[in-house]
Amino acid sequence: MIEVTPEAESFLADLVEKQDARHLAIQVEVNDGGTPHAQIGMSFMEMDQVGGEYVHIPTRNDAVRLYTRESHGTFLDGGRMDFRENDTGGTIVVDAPNLHVPTVTDDSPLAERINYVLAAEVNPGLRSHGGMVSLVEIVDGNTAVLQFGGGCQGCGMVDVTLKQGVERTLVEKVPELIAVRDVTDHTDRSNAYY
Repeated sequence: MIEVTPEAESFLADLVEKQDARHLAIQVEVNDGGTPHAQIGMSFMEMDQVGGEYVHIPTRNDAVRLYTRESHGTFLDGGRMDFRENDTGGTIVVDAPNLHVPTVTDDSPLAERINYVLAAEVNPGLRSHGGMVSLVEIVDGNTAVLQFGGGCQGCGMVDVTLKQGVERTLVEKVPELIAVRDVTDHTDRSNAYY
């Protein structure tokens, strides 16, 4: 489950007290988990709304009662909730490494496993150049058709990235794949990194 720092607990306890919300729980919600659009939100909820689909997020401070839906827990696992000061006082910041990554197993469909490797291992490296790659389709049951975007579209190094980086990683992590193909229109070089 997610780790809640003492600083975050202190901030939330003050919030509960200021809002006179000692009878309420705080719900940690994950919207669009496992996608690039995933977001975490927090809201108060009545304690009688906390049902069987919710799990308790452990805290050291009894004034802070955090809950999340059991189905959201996977996206929060290994994460950390902290407090960071800013110009307006401060805010809660959640770093959850599984937030944007779909949950997959060895039995998951091939497309989900490919998307998992792209999200967890390939795209973080490409982001440093403003790029990304996504799965378009799987053809012949063993070839991934990919499309590059951002700094990778029109980049002069895309062939090296495709063969030595993306294809090597995908074939190693998803043994059913034997090749990848790029269908990106690289004539548009407006955002190209190289």
